[in-house]
Amino acid sequence: MNLDEVSETYHRALESFIVGDPEPVLALWSKRDDATLANPFGPPVQGWEAVRLASEHAASQVTDGEAFTVESISAFATPDMAYELEIHRFRARLGDARQSAPVILRVTTIYRREEGGWRVVHRHADPIAGVPAEPQS
Repeated sequence: MNLDEVSETYHRALESFIVGDPEPVLALWSKRDDATLANPFGPPVQGWEAVRLASEHAASQVTDGEAFTVESISAFATPDMAYELEIHRFRARLGDARQSAPVILRVTTIYRREEGGWRVVHRHADPIAGVPAEPQS
């Protein structure tokens, strides 16, 4: 897969994540010890096992996700590494919430070419305030 295909596959996997299934996302991650994840549901973690556990926990906190969209801010690739800076928007129930609400995340994803193709080696996602629920024209 080329990087555009991996990015699109990752975005589709996130649609599963927001309904509580982390497996499609985890299948795209690097299994190396330097993989890192910083998400809104816990402290930053390093290493495949920690990334797996943190992702499973985060997915367990998100249910009934829908209307996932991606706004690309910037992306750049070299032959062996690439990054994307994006805004991810969706609706979901978080934690014990009884109703779904809009979620807006600022996301940086770093990919690395490894044996077998491109893998996610880092993801940082955090909620942001002051961003419209819909992308600006």
